[in-house]
Amino acid sequence: MKFFTPFLALLTLFISVARADLAGTKPNIILVITDDQGYAPLGCHGHPWLATPNIDELYAQSTRFTRFLVAPTCSPTRSSIMTGRHPEKNGITHTILERERMILDVTILPQVLKTVGYSSGIFGKWHLGDEHEYQPDQRGFDEAFIHGAGGIGQAYDCSCADAPDNTYLNPIIRHNGSFVQTEGFCTDVFFSAALGWIKEKSAASEPFFAYISTNAPHGPFIAPEKNAKRFTDLGFGEEQAGFYGMIENIDENMGLLMAKLSEWKLDENTVVVFMSDNGMTGGGSGKPGTEVAPGYAFYNAEMKGLKGSTDEGGARVPFFIRWNGKIAAGKDIDRIASHIDVLPTFAALTGATLPDQGIEGRDLLPLIEGSDAEWSDRFLFNHICRWPTGAEPNDFKDANFSVRNQQYRYVGATGPTSNIKGKLNSDAKPRPPGKPSLYDMVADPGQTTDVGAEHPEVVAAMQAAFDQYWKEARPLMVNENATMSPTKPYFEWFAQQQKKGGIPKWSAPEL
Repeated sequence: MKFFTPFLALLTLFISVARADLAGTKPNIILVITDDQGYAPLGCHGHPWLATPNIDELYAQSTRFTRFLVAPTCSPTRSSIMTGRHPEKNGITHTILERERMILDVTILPQVLKTVGYSSGIFGKWHLGDEHEYQPDQRGFDEAFIHGAGGIGQAYDCSCADAPDNTYLNPIIRHNGSFVQTEGFCTDVFFSAALGWIKEKSAASEPFFAYISTNAPHGPFIAPEKNAKRFTDLGFGEEQAGFYGMIENIDENMGLLMAKLSEWKLDENTVVVFMSDNGMTGGGSGKPGTEVAPGYAFYNAEMKGLKGSTDEGGARVPFFIRWNGKIAAGKDIDRIASHIDVLPTFAALTGATLPDQGIEGRDLLPLIEGSDAEWSDRFLFNHICRWPTGAEPNDFKDANFSVRNQQYRYVGATGPTSNIKGKLNSDAKPRPPGKPSLYDMVADPGQTTDVGAEHPEVVAAMQAAFDQYWKEARPLMVNENATMSPTKPYFEWFAQQQKKGGIPKWSAPEL
């Protein structure tokens, strides 16, 4: 019997950690979300040649949701994190053209956390409206260190635009309403700013929520020279070297973050979450079924679909949650979970009361604590949207959507979609979509066989659920007929600041 005593002691410790009562414990929270990385490009998810040792270590220390699902593109996912509702109910049906603006009459995550004494900071990408009233410093964030638009240097024929001619190296950043000139690669800068703020809040013994939202590895695919060189030396093209180099740079910064939390003795009272905002981009990652470089096979974890797809590969992302000593390490949860669950879960952790605004997400703490006895199945919804501005969304309802429950993914056939400027890629009028497909994600995770004919009752239930969802969401799509802004706020604010005294250099904090 003595032989088994250490094992039984470890098992008892694991169970006690996994079933800890986490509600209302008020830890600090750090949420790291990467842009267009998706699920596959991590060593811990089986990637055969990409090096992510620090994220792999975080994976080993975390509870992992193995089927965590988000929207097919970025603004939709980010809005759901903030509100606990599916994107269309936040008014989000595009990433530009005023349709990326999150509706103003909702209480969002930092405002919820403020009710229980939290300070909140955002570092990197916001992408939920560039006009003044939509900016994060107007919506509950106490510290805002961000770029504009959906990416550094982007600008479109609407209000959505970053500072003019901005670049990944030495980017100009809007810091609490004023522009500053930084030095270094964008991801390094965002992590440095976040760590400086975390150190400051820790010294003041204030509970904090740090939202580190990188623009990497979104295109343009530009990595720090040393990270890109590793791949170009191996025969990769510039875009692929940039994409994968940015991921390895993110990994380095995750290592810095974890080291500083340990050094500052924050591990025992800080939750760290790592995720991405949509499936892996098909631009920098390479093409399915080919080699990314000679001898380096394309890898998408055997999933169908990439960013912009309502298949599993367009929506599945990592979701690792770590709290040393409180949340079990090395534990996988296979229950479906999603972006709409972040707000309810963080509210439960902090003891905050959820606002009465039709929140659709669930508190994930019961699953994290090790109990799923009362966890019922549910439907999660996605739609690519992106129809032309001014078009009637109902005309595009039955194409490019999906419904997901624990076992099945129901996918609306691909219909006419818009390009980045919101114009139809094909006919001026929407075409009738083809027949939707049903996939058994347990038996067939790669979505190779349509089983709809074998399960008509499942098809009927999922279609009815989607019809009801759409009926509820359509009145909340408030940006559909928006007039395009004649000005770009970031351009205007930048010009005004230049006239008043210029753009000062930002001093990186001492860590």
